Amino acid sequence: MAKRNSGRRGRSRKRRTPAPAGATETAAGEQAAPSPPQRRARRPRNEPPPQGAYRDPGGVGERPRAPWHPWPLSELLIFVGAIGTLIGFARGSAGRPVLFAGLGAVMLGTLEFTVREHLAGYRAHTAMLAAIPTALFHSAAAVGLYSLGAPRVSWIVVPLALDVPIFWFLFKGLRARFDDARRERVFELSGR
Repeated sequence: MAKRNSGRRGRSRKRRTPAPAGATETAAGEQAAPSPPQRRARRPRNEPPPQGAYRDPGGVGERPRAPWHPWPLSELLIFVGAIGTLIGFARGSAGRPVLFAGLGAVMLGTLEFTVREHLAGYRAHTAMLAAIPTALFHSAAAVGLYSLGAPRVSWIVVPLALDVPIFWFLFKGLRARFDDARRERVFELSGR
């Protein structure tokens, strides 16, 4: 008795190479050359993409606009901050103020559009938005313990014991806010 394939449908698991697009088979079984590719007509910008077209996997609808919409201030802040970071890094120890100012500008620009997307229900940035205040608390607590003269181990362990509940509380609240905004966004888009 022949042994059957253990696959669910009983099919062979060999990969078959598909014929190139536009290729046709001749009578002898050979493949003819593919026809030249045809150009696709462009669709107008305000028309939604057809079903099956690429869309942002995390986003629903259009990206939320900034209050200063025609001007890309957040993107410019990130760009200028990146330049400042590179200049500060290239100057070494003399460029530390420029380095930190550039990093701060990049963080502010990134945080602005991240908060805007999250609160509008476009895309979830829950973990990052919960981690930033948690990291700031951890740093402040470690510096405070250091200034009080606490032992070195407590600079890490004590803030870390408080980081977990703070992160969890912020994560739950931010996630609930995002879910509400996402439901509103989906309802609005389905009503069109």
